[in-house]
Amino acid sequence: MVLLSIENIPGKSYSAIGMVKGCVVQSKNIGRDLAASFKTIVGGELAGYTEMMNEARAIATRRMIDEAEALGADAVIGVRYASSAIMQGAAEVLAYGTAVKLI
Repeated sequence: MVLLSIENIPGKSYSAIGMVKGCVVQSKNIGRDLAASFKTIVGGELAGYTEMMNEARAIATRRMIDEAEALGADAVIGVRYASSAIMQGAAEVLAYGTAVKLI
């Protein structure tokens, strides 16, 4: 599956199938939360949270691809990511774009 953040595929003809998306709500674990609490005192990257968000983006992307494949798409263009806090200690990651079929 071709994934592009641009709005078109240069040099290719295609037809739009529709919007596809994938989402996941990921929660922190107590170990990461404690480590992050101490890290905020001295500053620096919260590696546990970076890892958690990278994992969440990968899951959301896979779910978006699965939805596009189910529609018979060859690519997803205009891919975007969004995230938001759902509740204390949990975040939603959403991947979305337009599924297209190459002509």
